[in-house]
Amino acid sequence: MARTGLAGPVRVARWADAALGPGSPGATVDGKATLSDPTAERAAADLGLSAAQVRAHWDTARLAGLVEVHGDNARPSWRLRAWDRDESAVLRGWVALFDAWSLASPEPEDHEPAAVAEVVSAMPQVLSFLQLSAGPVPVEQLLDLLQQRVTELRTERCEVPYESGTDRAGGAGPVRPAVPGARQPAESESVPVTGQPAGNPGPADPAPAADTPLAPLLDWALHALAAVGALTYGDGQATLTPLGSWAVWVKLEQICVAAQSPAGNIEQSAEDMLRGCAQLRPNAARAEYRAWLAARPVGGAVTELIEAARGEDALLRGLAFEALRVVGAPAEPDVHGVVDEPALRPYALLWLAEHDGVDPEDAHEVLTREEATWLWVDTAAAVADHGEAPMLVRHLESAVQPTVPQLLDEVRAVGHPRTVQVLVALAAAHPDPALAKAVRRAAFQVHTGG
Repeated sequence: MARTGLAGPVRVARWADAALGPGSPGATVDGKATLSDPTAERAAADLGLSAAQVRAHWDTARLAGLVEVHGDNARPSWRLRAWDRDESAVLRGWVALFDAWSLASPEPEDHEPAAVAEVVSAMPQVLSFLQLSAGPVPVEQLLDLLQQRVTELRTERCEVPYESGTDRAGGAGPVRPAVPGARQPAESESVPVTGQPAGNPGPADPAPAADTPLAPLLDWALHALAAVGALTYGDGQATLTPLGSWAVWVKLEQICVAAQSPAGNIEQSAEDMLRGCAQLRPNAARAEYRAWLAARPVGGAVTELIEAARGEDALLRGLAFEALRVVGAPAEPDVHGVVDEPALRPYALLWLAEHDGVDPEDAHEVLTREEATWLWVDTAAAVADHGEAPMLVRHLESAVQPTVPQLLDEVRAVGHPRTVQVLVALAAAHPDPALAKAVRRAAFQVHTGG
């Protein structure tokens, strides 16, 4: 369903990649990410479409993340590159379009923007109800639900000071129902709504009257959601499509995952979250990674994890790439981007090999001897900083070199910044006096530049 619904936008995005990419004639003719009239007409002639269809497909491609806009330029995204081989890229592209349904269809011009924004904010509850109903729902019932949710939003936003001498209304704070795909605001925050500034409505943005008719806005919202393939709408009732039902369920599931963070680190930075996972068992750590990822946009989360991996703590480097394994395909471009960084290269190559289907037991074969030695020293540094002496001794068994003298020779040559500390810690931990002496000698030679 997702492939069929996005076939047109994919076709236009690929045409733009081929016809307007670097080195192609006219690549910089327009100088902006929106299609000019000549470009739209050229695409229409090449693809056998009308210019209006080309523009509509281009806009949908942008909303679905098939093209990325950077300033005045647009370029193909990883989703477009992976479209034919990665099912998750297709589904994520459709979900991005689903999340932007209110931008995919022009909003009604004869209604106040604040009322439109309230309906957009309330629709996740309507979609959740449709998902739980698992069948056609009369529009009258959806309208009643929408009116209740809009009333709640207006109550939450109402912070108008009372006149002097009057009492403020008492009682508990407003209930904030879960919104699929959105972070729930704290009690001290105003409720953000799509297309509108958060906070109190001012003179330039008056609060809509309590009797604002919502039926026409619900009709617009249902038509817009039907246009992106999330539901079917007609004969006075609406039904989620299988694709729409799946997307809403996934978003509800993400809220549940984030709420069940086992170690309570979902509000922490990537570095602090990884430190909190250092003492967890692998399954518990993966659950924490999933919860942390569910609470934030994937792109920003991947960037945070990569930055944490660049730090000095080798343990966090390894944990960051474990978290990136939970991310999966969306992290592939970022992981590719760090392959040339010496400290991250072995981790990135292993991640990419496993992502391409190589058995984790055999993934180490993609590393050169030097890269494997670097990784051994980096992992030993993590053990020396956070583990116990016996663990460091056992770490010797994981080296690719068959003998300790060979290992020491190659460790001295690899140039890892933690080599001296690792060798000193290993010499102090090893029970064999002769081997410990050889390791200490190697550490001294590295320290003095030998």
